[in-house]
Amino acid sequence: MAAPWAAAPPEEPLAREAALLAVDAALLAGVLMRTQEEPGASQVVSYAPFTLLPSAVPSALFEQAYAVQQDFNLLVDAISQNKEFLERTLASTIKVDDFTARLFRIYTQVLEEGLAQSVFLGINRSDYMFDCGADGTPALKQIEINTIAASFGGLTSRTPAVHRQVLKMLGRTEEASRLLPNNPAQGLALGIAKAWELYGSQSAVVMFLVEEVQRNIFDQRCVENELWNRNIRVIRKRFRDVFEKGSLDDARRLYIDGQEVAVVYYREGYVPQNYDPQNWEARLLLERSRAVKCPDIATQLAGTKKVQQELTRPGTLEKLLPDQAASVARIRATFAGLYSLDLGEEGDKMAAKAIADPDCFVLKPQREGGGNNLYGEELRHVLEKIKDSPERTSYILMDKIKPRPSKNYLLRPHTPLKVSECISELGIFGVYVRQGKELVLNESAGHLLRTKAIEHADGGVAAGVAVLDTPYLV
Repeated sequence: MAAPWAAAPPEEPLAREAALLAVDAALLAGVLMRTQEEPGASQVVSYAPFTLLPSAVPSALFEQAYAVQQDFNLLVDAISQNKEFLERTLASTIKVDDFTARLFRIYTQVLEEGLAQSVFLGINRSDYMFDCGADGTPALKQIEINTIAASFGGLTSRTPAVHRQVLKMLGRTEEASRLLPNNPAQGLALGIAKAWELYGSQSAVVMFLVEEVQRNIFDQRCVENELWNRNIRVIRKRFRDVFEKGSLDDARRLYIDGQEVAVVYYREGYVPQNYDPQNWEARLLLERSRAVKCPDIATQLAGTKKVQQELTRPGTLEKLLPDQAASVARIRATFAGLYSLDLGEEGDKMAAKAIADPDCFVLKPQREGGGNNLYGEELRHVLEKIKDSPERTSYILMDKIKPRPSKNYLLRPHTPLKVSECISELGIFGVYVRQGKELVLNESAGHLLRTKAIEHADGGVAAGVAVLDTPYLV
């Protein structure tokens, strides 16, 4: 079932009029990004790209994605506490992937020294697509789970108001009333505030660790403002600031510029380009501290593609979540086919299969941030080159998900208006807080729908491919 406008979106003159209204509504609502020309300044801003119309999402799959989020929170938390599982799962990857290896070295160093941190905060986002099987029935299939710097929880809370206005202008008042409210920024801030409270120092601050240049600053400000509204002080620092001005006292409390830091919320640090030797030093300092890291390095490692692939092996979920059969069943129902490329018979077989039929698979490296996956002929070319090399173990293979496209207009600054065939990806935000061994908070915290034209195989909003959207449940 599609949205009423999916088969026949408005004709161009009406679409043009609706787009003018939509862009102004987006600017009024704060669906904002800094410009590519001036990515470090907010004097000139533009709207974040978004769809003209909300996209259809099957309500049963939407509810399924929400229902399983607390299970995924439990799973991520369990993995982060399981040293033996992480060591065994990542053993082949860290031999060939220097970035994962460096993270892992810090992880083991901090464990050997003994954790100073006693409160743990997880903010993750589980991303799905709707796979149309042979009989055409859509099924919810997980693409990945993001355990570090999961973005757009702020801006996505502003898009339903924009889409409501567009639908009303098009005479779709009843449909406009059916769009769900959504405020992930509030949910994310709730988790950060709880971790700050449990840290136990009223004068300590929350530190957003941010990139040198941040186009997506307003998304972060939405979460930041929620914290200021709770009278929690927020500072924004870069790795460079931590290296130059960060220190630990005898109790391993973290100080920056003389201010004690209760929570470090990473919006950076998820790709190799984020690190130079000084930044690695800064990361180690942060990990050694008592401050609540979101994520701590174990939780970042729990989000790697290799871990995702290992979870699909029979019996793995049962070991990680013993006596939780219902959670295991809900999680397993979302898995797409995932396959190891480790050296040996199993990996050889899968590499040969993917080379023979590349359109059935996606080749995924251990990277976050979108735009890294390989498809079709590019997949075949890379796998043929590395099929006999240990380098192949830095990738996993995944069955290619085949969603049903629908028509929409994608609104981007300085881009002509045209109808595109589009596919969507649904993300559910999850938040949990653990103190020692006790889970004190475990919630889903809102959703994110991103949509892109079918000619773009990979990439999110920040990568300039997908645009923000609002689900219209059907």
